[in-house]
Amino acid sequence: MFQSNLKGDEKIKISGFNNLTKILSFNLYDFCIALNDEEKAQYVNYIHDKYNANRIAEISKKIVEIIEANILAVSVQDYDPVGASTMVLMSDLKGGGEPIPSVQVSAHLDKSHITSHTYPDASDPEGICSFRVDIDVATCGEIIPLNAINYLFESFECDVVYVDYVVRGYARLENGKKIYNDQIFNSIQDFIKPEIKSDFTYISDINMPQNNIWQSKFLVKEKGPENYLLNPEDVNNPAVPEKMELLKKEMLEVYHMIH
Repeated sequence: MFQSNLKGDEKIKISGFNNLTKILSFNLYDFCIALNDEEKAQYVNYIHDKYNANRIAEISKKIVEIIEANILAVSVQDYDPVGASTMVLMSDLKGGGEPIPSVQVSAHLDKSHITSHTYPDASDPEGICSFRVDIDVATCGEIIPLNAINYLFESFECDVVYVDYVVRGYARLENGKKIYNDQIFNSIQDFIKPEIKSDFTYISDINMPQNNIWQSKFLVKEKGPENYLLNPEDVNNPAVPEKMELLKKEMLEVYHMIH
């Protein structure tokens, strides 16, 4: 494994094209309380209106802008009765996508993409509804998908979040030596704004830099019922305290992956 002595803004000088594949997986859960079947249906409609495929595609397009890539194609699909998927094909060509002489390298650059899938769930008999989104940003070349992580947190209401980052492949230095990562960092959390991290009470890391694998997961700080009820006027409903306990249990189970 290549060990770099780089510090600060020093650049690794690559020989030819940077072949490293970098994958950011952002998996979030947003929870809600439905007090009856009518509110469950209301929740599904709310999610469809707020996070339909076109809305998710707009978020993906903004990610492309943030990581300085170029959009090649966009595909969107809403599902009946719930859920949406999108895919954005992108090129890692920086600087506006100027033409480069090698058609082969250009095609290689176009292997980058952003995929997203949503999973609304209103089937819990106790009325604890959830909305899960999986967004994968896969790039090949210099681009660092972790640069979009703050925007992802800010684009959704996040109660539980899993973030995974993996680097695969290798590139070569000018002297021909292989490297398996062109970036040095300790944790995914190094890229997250302090004000975002301050919203979460549990934050844990699994870092295996020797394998180019990192994971951080987050559980939001405790909030009042008004943050989880579809109808604010329900805050004094006598069933709410019990529902809030069930909600907390559900969030902890998802965070710890407890059955």
